[in-house]
Amino acid sequence: MTPSPDLDIDIRGAVAVIRLNRPAKRNALSDALVLAVRDAFENLPATVRAAVLGGSGEHFCAGLDLSELKERDAGAGLHHSRMWHAALERVQYGPVPVVAALHGAVVGGGLELAAACHIRVADDTAFYALPEGSRGIFVGGGGAVRIPRLIGAARMTDMMLTGRVYNAEEGERAGFAQYRVPAGQAFDKALALAQRVAENAPLTNYALVHALPRIAEQPADQGFLTEALMAAIAQSAPEAKARVRAFLEGRADKVKKASET
Repeated sequence: MTPSPDLDIDIRGAVAVIRLNRPAKRNALSDALVLAVRDAFENLPATVRAAVLGGSGEHFCAGLDLSELKERDAGAGLHHSRMWHAALERVQYGPVPVVAALHGAVVGGGLELAAACHIRVADDTAFYALPEGSRGIFVGGGGAVRIPRLIGAARMTDMMLTGRVYNAEEGERAGFAQYRVPAGQAFDKALALAQRVAENAPLTNYALVHALPRIAEQPADQGFLTEALMAAIAQSAPEAKARVRAFLEGRADKVKKASET
């Protein structure tokens, strides 16, 4: 892995903490930073079982670095977009589940990056926008596919047509984030969740990251078969058998109501 000054990587036991590190640019995504994100997720150590993705400074990510925006013909624009697709696919379909810690701007390409993660934790400073419509451009980092799956096509259309900005509370209701916490606490919550996720059986985590989203896109009869195959594979793993045995022998906690935990 080639180190990048714009991306910090800190391995904390079974969790990799990956931070965008361009605070003076509100962590805007240059081509070099997008490729560094790709390389980071392609080269995680085998001991890592979950990751946290965040941003340094006051913002998660304010989107594409417009200072790099060049006049491109259609072919060059196509290949640039596909480069983003390949990079963000390594986040969504990489080796481990990814928890995003969101604060400040989660805008444009930053929202596309957040949508590629599996769990999103936002603090009360977070805000969401897709300003591409007002700038005469279109999303190109996978947002047209991933963001409607979070909030619906109608909400995304409204954001791009009108420039609507969602605050943290509105964003949680709309579906941008699964968790909302007080200002300054997004990273701590995301890290705690990642540490919990890292305790799961690796094959189950793999099924949730790789199989579940594909099952959701399949016709029902195909989805049922894929589910059955994945369930059979997961439960055959030695770690899964040991965990079930521990539960049956009373050595594992039972599920309790949230107020009891």
